[in-house]
Amino acid sequence: MKRLAGKSALVTGAARGIGAAIARAFVEQGAFVFVTDIDDAAGEQTASRLGSSATYLHLDVREESEWLATIEHIDQARGPLDIVVNNAGITGFERGEHVHDPERASLESWREVHRTNLDGVFLGCKYAIRSMRPKRAGAIINISSRSGLVGIPGAAAYASSKAAVRNHTKTVALYCAEQGLNVRCNSIHPAAILTPMWDPMLGTGAEREQRMKEFVSDTPVRRFGMPEEVAAVAVLLASDEAAYMTGSELSIDGGLLAGSAAAPR
Repeated sequence: MKRLAGKSALVTGAARGIGAAIARAFVEQGAFVFVTDIDDAAGEQTASRLGSSATYLHLDVREESEWLATIEHIDQARGPLDIVVNNAGITGFERGEHVHDPERASLESWREVHRTNLDGVFLGCKYAIRSMRPKRAGAIINISSRSGLVGIPGAAAYASSKAAVRNHTKTVALYCAEQGLNVRCNSIHPAAILTPMWDPMLGTGAEREQRMKEFVSDTPVRRFGMPEEVAAVAVLLASDEAAYMTGSELSIDGGLLAGSAAAPR
């Protein structure tokens, strides 16, 4: 028996990276997946590669009207959702702007990061609960970050938004329990996972390999994580195996937050 057999899932920011890996893992475990993103071309390609167990829907997580329309469409097409993964997020560095420290970051860029990373998760949780309420059961998985657990001087908005996702996850978990709903809400906290999000910081060419080594120099296992490794944890949290887990946070960081770097002997 596949671990997600018969379940329907929505994954945001699923055109590439961690979102695409989660969508693929869910399909492999028997779920039907709604791949959502704002990059329609890449999203369509991802859904197409997943075959008949996936379809693409355009969804800008920042817009409540789009959430409402998307959930109404899904409810009519397949019934209530069983799983929602709020994965869509930005670092703020995507457009080449590299000033995100607490002193010099612009209010505009601060708000832009929070609008996607936090408002998008708030709306995702809101409409996930509404879709899951008829069944009174479901799993919400919010992708936070290692940056939501510690301060990041050069990425103030990103760290703040991911810390808020961590806390809101617990609020949603408590609310659903209070409502008598078997709707679980947990967060995943990846550290350096090798996805296209890192491209602006890693660059291309001969320097890329050196920069990759520098970025993981303080990680005990001395490497980037892979999207598939995050997806494996998402499968666990989405499955009935995690029926007693809600309000929990799972770090995927190569030992980074264990206390100190472990130098190879």
